[in-house]
Amino acid sequence: MKLISANWKMNLTPSQSLAYLQKFLPLVEGIKDREILLCPPFTSLCVVKDALKGSSVKLGAQNCYYEAKGAYTGEVSLEMLKELEVSYVIVGHSERRWIFGESDELINKKVISCLKAGLRPVLCVGEKLEEREAGLTFKVVETQIRLALSGIEEYTDSLDIAYEPVWAIGTGTPATPEDAQLVHAFIKDLLNQINSKHQGKTRVLYGGSVNPKNAGEFMSMKDVDGLLVGGASLDPESFAQIVKSF
Repeated sequence: MKLISANWKMNLTPSQSLAYLQKFLPLVEGIKDREILLCPPFTSLCVVKDALKGSSVKLGAQNCYYEAKGAYTGEVSLEMLKELEVSYVIVGHSERRWIFGESDELINKKVISCLKAGLRPVLCVGEKLEEREAGLTFKVVETQIRLALSGIEEYTDSLDIAYEPVWAIGTGTPATPEDAQLVHAFIKDLLNQINSKHQGKTRVLYGGSVNPKNAGEFMSMKDVDGLLVGGASLDPESFAQIVKSF
């Protein structure tokens, strides 16, 4: 089943999140042929959890820490997220990598902890503009995936991957659907190389300046299994259009 995900990033207070859902949920009611995922800020998880009761829309978190508990001021554990009925966790988003300095080693620990806790990671990978211009897209993506799955190669079917070219995120300049298709096909081939028993249950999502006008084009590509939407997911009507775009 295709996965259409909203990453609200550091936007929407709890009251704003509730107002969003009051508009959004009626717009997607009855949709059963695709999975819808909302990833609000930590401060809105409780409100969104309660508002989603009786809905098929899933709840995700934008980040986590790999330790179960302890003196880690400002961090949130997977046990805390599970109690809030979170089922997905975004791991390794480019903003976590490049703004907050998260290393591939740390991302690997987070992926492992998510799997142990029974939450499905959405692993984000993607190249920066200078890497793309140097022809390093495939090398960067492969390195990020191999390091994130180091030691857990047999669990390739237990996570989803979001290809988010850093140069396209929030810039209004997305990759072309054809560019996305090439990278998505590469990722799926790579997963088969990493795990000879891979069954193809990993969905590869595209993210980066997705909007209602281009979402259908991306979803028409053979190996694009869903979308991870940032700015365009902050408006309930816009995101509902994206959910219905294919």
